[in-house]
Amino acid sequence: MKTFFALLVLAGILLGAVLIIIPHFPAVLSLIIADAPSALPIPVQGLSRKAIIDSWGSPRGSDRKHQGVDIFAKRGTPVLAPVKGLVLGIGRNRLGGNFVSLLGPGLQVHYFAHLDRFGPIEKFRLVQRGDVIGYVGNTGNAKGTPPHLHYGLYVYPEGAINPYPLLIINPTD
Repeated sequence: MKTFFALLVLAGILLGAVLIIIPHFPAVLSLIIADAPSALPIPVQGLSRKAIIDSWGSPRGSDRKHQGVDIFAKRGTPVLAPVKGLVLGIGRNRLGGNFVSLLGPGLQVHYFAHLDRFGPIEKFRLVQRGDVIGYVGNTGNAKGTPPHLHYGLYVYPEGAINPYPLLIINPTD
């Protein structure tokens, strides 16, 4: 009986997810089959690539390495979607604090962490390149550090990749 109930709950969750995504199915399909971008805009409003230090692979404690770049900016500076994408997650976790994750072209997942607060976005809704998804902060394990955005990029099936070489498009560069 417990197994049947668990399967019923799982089926309900999957059906709910499908019903949420169905209105966006053509857009989601286009994201999945599109090529991954070869260049990305800086996801923090008003900053150029010159303001970013490539911190990929830097030690973080004794047991892990940095899997992203930190983009330092004034608290509350808008964080912008670098691509058209589907909001996969909005929430809070121990390391990232307030975070947003987006499914972008080419099955890339863009991860934005340490946000002060969220922008006007909703889970499983589409955002356009340039939409405000949050604001620079220092939540999670960044508490006590200068405000910044942790920007991570994940590709299937490799996992995390260094986003720094892709961050080249910005009108102020």
